[in-house]
Amino acid sequence: MSEIILPMGVDDAARLPDEDARLREAMRATMLAETLQLGRYSAVTQAAVVLALAAIFWGIVSHAYLSGLAVAVTALCAVAMIAMRRYRGRLGDRSIAREAFAVLHGLALGRGLAWASMPAILLPSVDNAYRIVVGAVCAALISHAYVAGPIFSLALLAVAPVVAGIFVGLAGCESPVGEYVAMLLSLYAAFVFVSARRMCRHSYQRLCDRVMVQAQSETIGFLLKDFAEGTSDWLWETDTVGRLRQARAAVAALLGVEVAGLRHRTLSELLRAFADPDGDGADAQAVAAAIAARAPFRDRTIRLRTAVGTRWITLNGKPVFDAQGAFTGYRGVGSDTTESREAQARIAFLAGHDSLTGLPNRSGFQDALGTLCRTVRTAERPSALFYLDLDGFKAVNDSRGHLVGDRLLRAVTARLLAIGEPHSLFRLGGDEFAMVVRDLGRPAAEALAARVVAELRRPFQIDEARLEVGVSVGIAYMPDDAVEPASLLMRADLALYAAKADGKGCWRTFDPSLEERVVRQRQFDLDMRAALAAGEMELHYQPLVAMRSGRVAGFEALLRWNKPGYGWVSPGEIIPIAETTGFIVEIGRWALRRACTDARTWSDLKIAVNISSIHVRMPGFHAEVAAVLRETGLAPDRLEIEITESVLLDHGPEVLENLKRLRATGVRIALDDFGTGYSSLSYLTEFPFDKVKVDRSFVRDLQGRPEKVAVVEAIARMARALSMSVTVEGVETRQQLDVLRDKRCDIAQGFLYSPARPVHEVAALIARIEGAAPPPSVSAGDPDGSPTADARPVLSLARAS
Repeated sequence: MSEIILPMGVDDAARLPDEDARLREAMRATMLAETLQLGRYSAVTQAAVVLALAAIFWGIVSHAYLSGLAVAVTALCAVAMIAMRRYRGRLGDRSIAREAFAVLHGLALGRGLAWASMPAILLPSVDNAYRIVVGAVCAALISHAYVAGPIFSLALLAVAPVVAGIFVGLAGCESPVGEYVAMLLSLYAAFVFVSARRMCRHSYQRLCDRVMVQAQSETIGFLLKDFAEGTSDWLWETDTVGRLRQARAAVAALLGVEVAGLRHRTLSELLRAFADPDGDGADAQAVAAAIAARAPFRDRTIRLRTAVGTRWITLNGKPVFDAQGAFTGYRGVGSDTTESREAQARIAFLAGHDSLTGLPNRSGFQDALGTLCRTVRTAERPSALFYLDLDGFKAVNDSRGHLVGDRLLRAVTARLLAIGEPHSLFRLGGDEFAMVVRDLGRPAAEALAARVVAELRRPFQIDEARLEVGVSVGIAYMPDDAVEPASLLMRADLALYAAKADGKGCWRTFDPSLEERVVRQRQFDLDMRAALAAGEMELHYQPLVAMRSGRVAGFEALLRWNKPGYGWVSPGEIIPIAETTGFIVEIGRWALRRACTDARTWSDLKIAVNISSIHVRMPGFHAEVAAVLRETGLAPDRLEIEITESVLLDHGPEVLENLKRLRATGVRIALDDFGTGYSSLSYLTEFPFDKVKVDRSFVRDLQGRPEKVAVVEAIARMARALSMSVTVEGVETRQQLDVLRDKRCDIAQGFLYSPARPVHEVAALIARIEGAAPPPSVSAGDPDGSPTADARPVLSLARAS
């Protein structure tokens, strides 16, 4: 209990946390304030008592003593009154509070000592009748401990000297009365001190609770003010009939009306008056019903139509009752949730719409397509799905930049919307769109598709740029082609694929044969994977013959697959499937290892292996080749990797890195099918190839087409200038060979020498070619036009040979 006896020192305050120190100072100021308030009455009472006592004993006790006692007590009481006036209202200052604490303790001690002389002097010198008066005054002074205030040390300083003075006075009285009274006084004084200490404790706790409540109230007030200033939420309160007592300004600002207009209107009336008629009004009715039933409500969001536009508010509220249980009104929190509702609506819009064009996106398309399919299934109304893909958009985007590409997409969207009204248009991603055409038969739908193709073929003007793109359209009908969303989309996609295959810039409808082809391709993919795993695929080798010497310089490895129950698979069918699925990489790895293993037994002959562009673009391709060479023991300079020009189209740095690393190890790099497709002289300067291969299309009809001879001659001259050798594919006659030899080509490959043969026939094939045996004649009935009856179609790793 030292906190109610001694003041807090500076060191103690320094050790306390800021909040504890603030509360301690507040407690000290409150205790001193209450003590000052009680001390005023005590001072007046003691001054009156001392003057009355002097008058009573004036005739029987020394005038000097009585005058001195009266002057001392009265003066101390006057000083106490002055101190009370001086310190009142200033106790919040720490230094003033310490000063007041010290002064009050000094005054208490002074008055206690002054009063202590009274029983010590009067009790022995007066008779029993006057002793009763002295005892009554002393009892009153001892009882003063109960009203000295919450600071027990003040009571102790004021009363303890009086008790000591009584003992001194009783010692001078006749025995045994003095001893008896002293004994009773001891008991009474002990009781008074214990009781006074207990009362001080209760008083201290009462004041402490008051200070804590006040501090908490201030904190709550600050928080509420900060809450009101820092958020869009506001506290509201109503009276017993529902009129707003608090937050009228916030509600008036929200509704766009004057505050005075809300003074006599209830909350329920306001909600009904401003409720948006376009909303369902359920939450407003729920709030009114809850208020009528005096029930709490929570998270009721109400849509209001106000002078400042549509607003959304969320209300929470509960009824309030007083201590006697009487209803006093409602209290709650209101929130202006307009911004969050608009943000949620924007997020919901973006979740289902494309941010660039504003069209519904793939998610919205799936929902719309599902709804349409359900409608068509029940109503039997014909409709169609258009699947659109822009032709040439990638070239515009790459050459003009994405900003121009985005503006072009918006312009395309505008035309499609103008054409397709009232049908639904969707952007599925990139340059893909979809149009759901409702309640149109085939003739009208196909006329609409033709119009779409024609309109998008017209040039677009984007700033100074005149841009030309086209569109391919695939059409699937409901319910004829499908009634399920997934099936309908797949069939529209197949029709789009057919439009692309037919030259783009056109429309095609779904045909069951398209789906049959897809099913067949999927089955072929599965069978192809199983065949490679089961060892059903094999490599055959076609000789590469030096035109000048007639000697075999090497072989090209070509893949063959004799599918059980089907026969020899056409290369034009299987290679696109393998490249689409990525399985061509696994075939390439197997073929590279198999070819290097077979070639290791050939003396100084090179082996050429076709590698898919997909495989060459893989970052670790050069490491794979190096690992195969180490595994098989084949010298790097005996391996020749053949790639097509498609590898160099839009290639990344990994392609040139692979080719350069391979060439650094001694592996030769050949450019296959040179002169077709995307031929560009920049390829030959970007990477120095070891060899170019002239496509068979330049060799066919070589004698009757002088322009083809000129092209072959130009290629040969260019290759020699760049230190490259030239291999010509498709050599089938001696006349072709003579022309090519005359144009200084290096290597011939074709049926003039042999089709591709199994590995066990390589030795005999070399002996026949180098022994100048006449080549067999070509059989017109062979599937490849090969010169032998058992020749079979050739399957290259990257393309048809």
